[in-house]
Amino acid sequence: MNVIIVKDRAEGGQKGFEVFENAYRNGAKVFGLATGSTPVTTYEELTQSDLDFSQMTSVNLDEYVGLAPDHPQSYHYFMQKHLFDQKPFAHSYVPDGMNSDAAAEMKRYDQVIADNPIDLQILGLGQNGHIGFNEPGTDPALGTHKVALTESTIKANARFFENEDEVPRYAYSMGIASILTSKHILLEAYGPEKADAVKAMIEGPVTSDVPASFLQQHDQVTIIIDEAAASKLTENY
Repeated sequence: MNVIIVKDRAEGGQKGFEVFENAYRNGAKVFGLATGSTPVTTYEELTQSDLDFSQMTSVNLDEYVGLAPDHPQSYHYFMQKHLFDQKPFAHSYVPDGMNSDAAAEMKRYDQVIADNPIDLQILGLGQNGHIGFNEPGTDPALGTHKVALTESTIKANARFFENEDEVPRYAYSMGIASILTSKHILLEAYGPEKADAVKAMIEGPVTSDVPASFLQQHDQVTIIIDEAAASKLTENY
């Protein structure tokens, strides 16, 4: 793991952009994208850049079950607002949260990933160590799957909704196995609330109790964290 410690999210966004630009300049064609507050500064840097994604493909990590693409809290809507409206891709794939046939949607999205091998995958990190919506205890061999969200994740997402009752209880997510097929993985994490998960991910054992720890098994992972998120690491990076 290549660990980069930055001062704050703004510097992290700049470093994240550098990773994107380097992949782009070296022939990357398929970019795996994440939602949530963590990658926003990186997306801001991308939208302000001269990079042209009009011949590229994007594949998103996950989507809430039951939210239409135009719902303001859907991940499809998030991507439009923060990236696609300014930097359109030739093809952009997001799980279909309105597909009530979970088996069919999981099969469809696994095929999307198989047809579009991901060159660079961006990830955030949950306080409980989740990546995508792969919660603690998730079988690392799974591909795309329907996830029952944990109470901690529901509470963390509640700030985006008028009340906690509106937060979806399920999501479609790439599996850990899907993520690990990516050629290069970029994970960003910021803030003291991520410090325990960062330490477990980088310095702890590889275990399904900390889904992000499986990134230790990948040969090209870049981790961008601020000083607060790095505060519990014991090694020098």
